[in-house]
Amino acid sequence: MRLRALVVLAVGILPGALHTEPLESSLLVLTSYPDELVARFEAAFERANPGTDLRVLWKTGREAMPILRSADQGGVDVYWTPALRNFPLLRDEGRLRPLDIASPELDRKALPGRIGGQTLSDPSGRFEAFEVAGYGIVVNPAYLADRGLPTPRRWADLADPALAGHVAFPVPSRVGFAPVLVDIILQAEGWAAGWTLLQRIAAGAELADRGPGVGDSVSSGRRGAGPTIDFQALNAQADGKPVDILYPERTAWLPAHIGVTAAAPHPKAAAAFVTFALSEEGQRILFHPDIRRHPVRPAVYRDAPAGTGNPFAAAGAFAYETERGSRREPAVAALFDALITRRQDELRDLLALLDEARRAAARTGDPALAAKAEEALALATAVPVTEVEAAGLAVTPALDQDWAERIGKARAAAADTARAVLAAAKEP
Repeated sequence: MRLRALVVLAVGILPGALHTEPLESSLLVLTSYPDELVARFEAAFERANPGTDLRVLWKTGREAMPILRSADQGGVDVYWTPALRNFPLLRDEGRLRPLDIASPELDRKALPGRIGGQTLSDPSGRFEAFEVAGYGIVVNPAYLADRGLPTPRRWADLADPALAGHVAFPVPSRVGFAPVLVDIILQAEGWAAGWTLLQRIAAGAELADRGPGVGDSVSSGRRGAGPTIDFQALNAQADGKPVDILYPERTAWLPAHIGVTAAAPHPKAAAAFVTFALSEEGQRILFHPDIRRHPVRPAVYRDAPAGTGNPFAAAGAFAYETERGSRREPAVAALFDALITRRQDELRDLLALLDEARRAAARTGDPALAAKAEEALALATAVPVTEVEAAGLAVTPALDQDWAERIGKARAAAADTARAVLAAAKEP
């Protein structure tokens, strides 16, 4: 099996032609991918392996974990899905078997398992990246041009006062891709500065509480820009919507993964499917106009449709740490709600007051007064938990209530300080 897999991955030969022993007659794949993607891989795999019937069990990432943690893992052979947190957990619990294709002999020039400095695949070889999605800013060029608004190209550009009221932002506790998006900004900007920037952006934004919300808002012309996962913008483009997707320099390409379960009842067929999904033939399927995803095999981009972004060519110095983000995902989502979602009107009014105080202090030329205005801003955007504390934090109702009280007190103090600055600035 190892020799066959290595040859397939190195030269892209059709997997079905290289079996030295017959595969089992069926295999069960657990996934959350949509039918337009799954059906094409299913048909192509069965053509290459006519004696094997590929069966599919559709479950969300949350629904999948009880099944994969059961004694027989529900009879599942292959887990194949975009669920960043699940794969490391299953690996650490011993519920994924080593992949032959992730062996030390694998030619990582063909399937590198990373983009720039960002790791995509499991270094221990228990799961492999299958495709990546980029995080960027979807813009409606006509909307922005008609209103004389700047085009945001960096995360910080979304906080431009000129764009207040023209941005849509996804709520991470409600939108599946949003926790990672928020964490990308936090890792790119730093914990404290990142939360300040997020509050600046989201205070005046339309908060989207469903997956397509940002893309729908921008493509319909209700808003001009918003951070999103790129395949939603690419699908909108394919439907003729007037949008572009822009990738900030400090962004990330997040992988979906594939792995074979430890209890797989059909291990040969499972390994063959993983090999096919990562082969050149399998990876090219991702370019289909009904799918429009980014392969993890750099060589296939030579066959990409015009206009397809190549993450391997665009990779910068910023290296997003996937597992670091996964460990604090629940805390990040809860903090966003505590700081922004439930207090958006309060936050918007407070930031307006603080900006007025900062401008007034600057006009006086008094450095002490300017420092006091900055102190008020720091109070207003303070986060009630440190970056270290957020990792693996279980957010309970009691903790959430404690955060609410601390945020309320800090913002009240910030407002008092801002008013004091304004009063002092008016004194002769």
